Amino acid sequence: MPEPREYQTQAVIIKKTKLGEADRILTLYTPDRGKIEAVAKGVRRPKSKMAGHLELLTHSQVRFARGRNLDTIIGSQTIDSFLNMKNDLWLSSCGLYTAELVNQFTVEHLAIPRLFELFLETLQRIARADSPDLTLRYFELHLLELVGYRPQLQECVACHVELKPEVNAFCSSAGGILCPNCQFEHPAAFPISVDALKVLRLFQRSTFEVVSRLKINSDLSRELKAALSSYIRYLLERDVKSAAWLDTLRDQTHQTART
Repeated sequence: MPEPREYQTQAVIIKKTKLGEADRILTLYTPDRGKIEAVAKGVRRPKSKMAGHLELLTHSQVRFARGRNLDTIIGSQTIDSFLNMKNDLWLSSCGLYTAELVNQFTVEHLAIPRLFELFLETLQRIARADSPDLTLRYFELHLLELVGYRPQLQECVACHVELKPEVNAFCSSAGGILCPNCQFEHPAAFPISVDALKVLRLFQRSTFEVVSRLKINSDLSRELKAALSSYIRYLLERDVKSAAWLDTLRDQTHQTART
């Protein structure tokens, strides 16, 4: 039996590309179809009725018509526009970072419903300014798990002994933590503190609600970010473009706070 000519699904718009004079190609992440691309015709015209429902980082119900190469968006209704996030430069940059990770770590038409739920909950928490840095670290770690790259944090990835509460090492190419005896065989490994490893383990086994109650200092925050950023960069074999912009904004914020 042939598939219906039209279908609809929830989606978050994660990327948009200009097409011709008035159209766009949109990349959307959905719970039941994974990542998909579709054409939004006329959406760049000032009087377009769909434009506001198809902005970046908008959660919408979207209706499609099947096409030979790309499907066409024929209707859209906003479910959540995350206005608080979009009206704040720092928060919107955090949201764009999560969207870039979803785009980079997924392939088209492979549904991961739990990843859609994680992505949506992350955007909701960013919009509430709910510990954005912790929220990003939690998102990174659980995204990596859902796409098959869960870092090993319980035992040494080389010799498999249980890790002791001491300074160990994180190694992106090995996929997790190395004990002090094994770290010297991996020149790219770098130290990770007892507290940082505790927090990463807590992230792996806990909910957003538990993580959001944590209070960590700036040094520990930077250590967590360095470990996960290193792993993400290794897996993608490239830098995440929006991560550099986030770092710039963070530095500017800190400079302003000191003056």
